[in-house]
Amino acid sequence: MRAAVRAELIKITTLRTGWLVLGAILALQVLVEVQVVGLTADAVARITPDGSIEIFLGQREPARAALLEGIRASSLQMSVFLPALAAVIAGQEFRGGQLGLTVLAVPRRGRLLVAKLLAAAGYLSLAAVLIATISTMFSYLGVKDRYPGLPVSADAIAGQARFILYAVLLGLSTYAIAVIARSTLAAIGVSLALITVTMTQVLAGAPGLDALLPVSAGRNLLLNPATGDLTSSPPQAVLVLVGWALVTALLAGVTLVRRDAR
Repeated sequence: MRAAVRAELIKITTLRTGWLVLGAILALQVLVEVQVVGLTADAVARITPDGSIEIFLGQREPARAALLEGIRASSLQMSVFLPALAAVIAGQEFRGGQLGLTVLAVPRRGRLLVAKLLAAAGYLSLAAVLIATISTMFSYLGVKDRYPGLPVSADAIAGQARFILYAVLLGLSTYAIAVIARSTLAAIGVSLALITVTMTQVLAGAPGLDALLPVSAGRNLLLNPATGDLTSSPPQAVLVLVGWALVTALLAGVTLVRRDAR
Protein backbone atom coordinates (compact mmCIF):
# COMPACT_ATOMS: atom_id res chain seq x y z
CA MET A 1 0.00 0.00 0.00
CA ARG A 2 2.81 2.45 0.83
CA ALA A 3 4.33 1.91 -2.60
CA ALA A 4 0.96 2.49 -4.27
CA VAL A 5 0.34 5.68 -2.30
CA ARG A 6 3.86 6.89 -3.08
CA ALA A 7 3.30 6.26 -6.79
CA GLU A 8 0.01 8.18 -6.73
CA LEU A 9 1.66 11.08 -4.90
CA ILE A 10 4.41 11.18 -7.51
CA LYS A 11 1.79 11.34 -10.26
CA ILE A 12 -0.04 14.17 -8.50
CA THR A 13 3.04 16.20 -7.64
CA THR A 14 4.47 15.92 -11.15
CA LEU A 15 1.22 17.16 -12.70
CA ARG A 16 1.92 20.72 -13.80
CA THR A 17 -1.77 21.60 -14.17
CA GLY A 18 -2.41 20.80 -10.52
CA TRP A 19 0.29 23.18 -9.35
CA LEU A 20 -0.99 25.87 -11.72
CA VAL A 21 -4.52 25.56 -10.32
CA LEU A 22 -3.22 25.63 -6.75
CA GLY A 23 -1.04 28.64 -7.53
CA ALA A 24 -4.02 30.45 -9.04
CA ILE A 25 -6.12 29.75 -5.93
CA LEU A 26 -3.41 31.06 -3.61
CA ALA A 27 -2.78 34.12 -5.78
CA LEU A 28 -6.50 34.91 -5.77
CA GLN A 29 -6.58 34.57 -2.00
CA VAL A 30 -3.67 36.98 -1.59
CA LEU A 31 -5.40 39.45 -3.90
CA VAL A 32 -8.62 39.27 -1.87
CA GLU A 33 -6.81 39.50 1.46
CA VAL A 34 -4.87 42.58 0.35
CA GLN A 35 -8.20 44.32 -0.27
CA VAL A 36 -9.66 43.26 3.08
CA VAL A 37 -6.77 43.71 5.52
CA GLY A 38 -7.07 47.50 5.60
CA LEU A 39 -10.78 47.30 6.36
CA THR A 40 -10.07 44.89 9.21
CA ALA A 41 -7.38 47.17 10.64
CA ASP A 42 -9.78 50.14 10.52
CA ALA A 43 -12.49 48.14 12.29
CA VAL A 44 -10.01 47.03 14.97
CA ALA A 45 -8.94 50.65 15.51
CA ARG A 46 -12.58 51.56 16.21
CA ILE A 47 -13.26 48.85 18.81
CA THR A 48 -15.36 50.42 21.54
CA PRO A 49 -14.43 50.35 25.25
CA ASP A 50 -16.99 47.61 25.86
CA GLY A 51 -15.10 45.38 23.39
CA SER A 52 -17.48 45.44 20.42
CA ILE A 53 -16.53 45.86 16.79
CA GLU A 54 -18.39 46.92 13.65
CA ILE A 55 -17.04 44.90 10.75
CA PHE A 56 -20.25 45.08 8.75
CA LEU A 57 -22.04 48.44 8.62
CA GLY A 58 -24.62 48.75 11.38
CA GLN A 59 -23.76 45.38 12.94
CA ARG A 60 -21.82 45.44 16.20
CA GLU A 61 -20.43 42.18 17.62
CA PRO A 62 -18.06 41.09 20.39
CA ALA A 63 -14.66 41.88 18.89
CA ARG A 64 -12.76 38.69 19.66
CA ALA A 65 -15.50 36.34 18.45
CA ALA A 66 -16.05 38.39 15.29
CA LEU A 67 -12.35 38.47 14.42
CA LEU A 68 -12.00 34.73 15.00
CA GLU A 69 -14.91 34.11 12.67
CA GLY A 70 -13.30 36.42 10.13
CA ILE A 71 -10.17 34.25 10.14
CA ARG A 72 -12.24 31.13 9.49
CA ALA A 73 -14.34 32.87 6.86
CA SER A 74 -11.27 34.07 4.95
CA SER A 75 -10.20 30.42 4.58
CA LEU A 76 -13.73 29.21 3.87
CA GLN A 77 -14.23 31.52 0.91
CA MET A 78 -11.27 29.93 -0.90
CA SER A 79 -12.54 26.41 -0.32
CA VAL A 80 -15.06 26.76 -3.15
CA PHE A 81 -12.13 26.53 -5.59
CA LEU A 82 -10.62 23.36 -4.13
CA PRO A 83 -13.06 21.02 -5.94
CA ALA A 84 -11.54 22.22 -9.21
CA LEU A 85 -8.10 21.22 -7.92
CA ALA A 86 -9.40 17.82 -6.82
CA ALA A 87 -11.07 17.23 -10.18
CA VAL A 88 -7.88 18.12 -12.06
CA ILE A 89 -5.68 15.72 -10.12
CA ALA A 90 -8.31 12.96 -10.37
CA GLY A 91 -8.90 13.36 -14.08
CA GLN A 92 -5.30 13.22 -15.22
CA GLU A 93 -5.30 9.48 -15.94
CA PHE A 94 -8.60 9.55 -17.77
CA ARG A 95 -7.52 12.41 -20.03
CA GLY A 96 -4.27 10.66 -20.90
CA GLY A 97 -5.67 7.13 -21.02
CA GLN A 98 -3.14 5.96 -18.43
CA LEU A 99 -5.51 4.10 -16.12
CA GLY A 100 -4.80 0.78 -17.79
CA LEU A 101 -1.10 1.05 -16.99
CA THR A 102 -1.92 1.93 -13.38
CA VAL A 103 -4.17 -1.13 -13.05
CA LEU A 104 -1.38 -3.32 -14.41
CA ALA A 105 0.87 -1.99 -11.64
CA VAL A 106 -1.81 -2.34 -8.95
CA PRO A 107 -4.29 -5.02 -10.14
CA ARG A 108 -6.41 -4.94 -6.97
CA ARG A 109 -8.63 -2.02 -7.77
CA GLY A 110 -9.94 -1.56 -4.26
CA ARG A 111 -6.38 -1.08 -3.05
CA LEU A 112 -5.72 1.22 -5.99
CA LEU A 113 -8.67 3.46 -5.11
CA VAL A 114 -7.62 3.64 -1.46
CA ALA A 115 -4.11 4.63 -2.53
CA LYS A 116 -5.50 7.30 -4.83
CA LEU A 117 -7.74 8.73 -2.10
CA LEU A 118 -4.92 8.77 0.45
CA ALA A 119 -2.59 10.52 -1.98
CA ALA A 120 -5.29 13.03 -2.90
CA ALA A 121 -6.02 13.65 0.79
CA GLY A 122 -2.35 14.43 1.38
CA TYR A 123 -2.18 16.87 -1.52
CA LEU A 124 -5.46 18.54 -0.58
CA SER A 125 -4.25 18.83 3.02
CA LEU A 126 -1.20 20.72 1.76
CA ALA A 127 -3.44 23.06 -0.24
CA ALA A 128 -5.72 23.65 2.76
CA VAL A 129 -2.77 24.32 5.09
CA LEU A 130 -1.39 26.89 2.64
CA ILE A 131 -4.78 28.62 2.45
CA ALA A 132 -5.07 28.62 6.25
CA THR A 133 -1.53 30.00 6.57
CA ILE A 134 -2.28 32.90 4.24
CA SER A 135 -5.47 33.65 6.18
CA THR A 136 -3.52 33.64 9.43
CA MET A 137 -0.79 35.94 8.09
CA PHE A 138 -3.17 38.56 6.76
CA SER A 139 -5.35 38.31 9.84
CA TYR A 140 -2.30 39.14 11.94
CA LEU A 141 -1.67 42.24 9.82
CA GLY A 142 -5.24 43.35 10.41
CA VAL A 143 -5.42 42.78 14.19
CA LYS A 144 -1.80 43.18 15.35
CA ASP A 145 -2.35 46.60 16.92
CA ARG A 146 -4.98 45.25 19.33
CA TYR A 147 -4.84 41.42 19.34
CA PRO A 148 -1.41 40.34 18.04
CA GLY A 149 -1.72 36.83 19.44
CA LEU A 150 -5.26 36.16 18.23
CA PRO A 151 -4.44 34.56 14.83
CA VAL A 152 -2.29 31.90 16.51
CA SER A 153 -4.44 31.41 19.60
CA ALA A 154 -5.87 28.01 20.47
CA ASP A 155 -9.32 29.06 19.25
CA ALA A 156 -7.96 30.30 15.91
CA ILE A 157 -5.91 27.14 15.36
CA ALA A 158 -8.92 24.97 16.21
CA GLY A 159 -10.98 26.89 13.69
CA GLN A 160 -8.36 26.43 10.98
CA ALA A 161 -8.17 22.72 11.81
CA ARG A 162 -11.93 22.48 11.20
CA PHE A 163 -11.41 24.28 7.90
CA ILE A 164 -8.70 21.83 6.83
CA LEU A 165 -10.99 18.89 7.69
CA TYR A 166 -13.79 20.43 5.65
CA ALA A 167 -11.53 21.27 2.70
CA VAL A 168 -10.07 17.75 2.51
CA LEU A 169 -13.46 16.01 2.77
CA LEU A 170 -14.99 18.33 0.17
CA GLY A 171 -12.05 17.73 -2.16
CA LEU A 172 -12.20 13.96 -1.71
CA SER A 173 -15.89 13.97 -2.62
CA THR A 174 -15.10 15.80 -5.86
CA TYR A 175 -12.13 13.51 -6.53
CA ALA A 176 -14.41 10.48 -6.21
CA ILE A 177 -17.02 12.08 -8.48
CA ALA A 178 -14.31 12.58 -11.12
CA VAL A 179 -13.43 8.88 -10.87
CA ILE A 180 -17.11 7.94 -11.20
CA ALA A 181 -17.65 10.18 -14.22
CA ARG A 182 -14.13 9.66 -15.59
CA SER A 183 -14.17 13.34 -16.44
CA THR A 184 -12.61 16.43 -14.91
CA LEU A 185 -15.24 18.73 -16.39
CA ALA A 186 -18.14 16.60 -15.17
CA ALA A 187 -16.79 16.66 -11.61
CA ILE A 188 -16.29 20.42 -11.77
CA GLY A 189 -19.82 20.80 -13.13
CA VAL A 190 -21.34 18.79 -10.28
CA SER A 191 -19.34 20.78 -7.72
CA LEU A 192 -20.40 24.09 -9.27
CA ALA A 193 -24.03 22.98 -9.16
CA LEU A 194 -23.77 22.10 -5.45
CA ILE A 195 -21.99 25.37 -4.66
CA THR A 196 -24.57 27.37 -6.62
CA VAL A 197 -27.47 25.76 -4.78
CA THR A 198 -25.87 26.76 -1.47
CA MET A 199 -24.82 30.26 -2.46
CA THR A 200 -28.17 31.16 -4.05
CA GLN A 201 -30.06 29.76 -1.04
CA VAL A 202 -32.41 27.80 -3.27
CA LEU A 203 -33.17 25.54 -0.31
CA ALA A 204 -33.54 28.35 2.21
CA GLY A 205 -37.10 27.22 2.87
CA ALA A 206 -35.97 23.65 3.51
CA PRO A 207 -33.13 23.87 6.06
CA GLY A 208 -33.11 20.11 6.54
CA LEU A 209 -32.22 19.57 2.89
CA ASP A 210 -29.80 22.49 2.81
CA ALA A 211 -27.89 20.97 5.74
CA LEU A 212 -27.19 17.88 3.63
CA LEU A 213 -25.21 19.79 1.01
CA PRO A 214 -21.39 19.72 1.43
CA VAL A 215 -20.78 23.48 1.07
CA SER A 216 -23.63 24.21 3.48
CA ALA A 217 -22.02 21.75 5.88
CA GLY A 218 -18.81 23.77 5.63
CA ARG A 219 -20.67 26.94 6.59
CA ASN A 220 -22.37 25.14 9.44
CA LEU A 221 -19.03 23.82 10.67
CA LEU A 222 -17.06 27.06 10.52
CA LEU A 223 -19.36 30.03 10.97
CA ASN A 224 -20.99 31.43 14.10
CA PRO A 225 -24.67 30.42 14.41
CA ALA A 226 -25.35 33.64 16.31
CA THR A 227 -24.44 35.77 13.27
CA GLY A 228 -24.98 33.40 10.33
CA ASP A 229 -28.12 31.81 8.92
CA LEU A 230 -26.99 28.23 9.54
CA THR A 231 -28.97 25.04 9.10
CA SER A 232 -27.26 22.50 11.38
CA SER A 233 -24.84 22.07 14.24
CA PRO A 234 -21.09 21.51 13.74
CA PRO A 235 -21.25 17.78 14.70
CA GLN A 236 -24.00 17.19 12.13
CA ALA A 237 -21.97 19.11 9.57
CA VAL A 238 -19.00 16.77 10.11
CA LEU A 239 -21.27 13.75 9.66
CA VAL A 240 -22.61 15.19 6.40
CA LEU A 241 -19.11 15.81 5.04
CA VAL A 242 -17.89 12.35 6.05
CA GLY A 243 -21.04 10.87 4.51
CA TRP A 244 -20.42 12.60 1.18
CA ALA A 245 -16.81 11.43 1.13
CA LEU A 246 -17.72 7.82 2.02
CA VAL A 247 -20.65 7.47 -0.36
CA THR A 248 -18.84 8.97 -3.33
CA ALA A 249 -15.75 6.88 -2.56
CA LEU A 250 -17.83 3.69 -2.46
CA LEU A 251 -19.50 4.57 -5.77
CA ALA A 252 -16.08 5.33 -7.25
CA GLY A 253 -14.89 1.91 -6.07
CA VAL A 254 -17.83 0.19 -7.72
CA THR A 255 -17.30 1.97 -11.03
CA LEU A 256 -13.56 1.35 -10.95
CA VAL A 257 -14.12 -2.38 -10.43
CA ARG A 258 -16.91 -2.81 -12.97
CA ARG A 259 -15.60 -0.68 -15.85
CA ASP A 260 -12.79 -1.41 -18.24
CA ALA A 261 -9.45 0.13 -17.29
CA ARG A 262 -9.33 2.71 -20.06
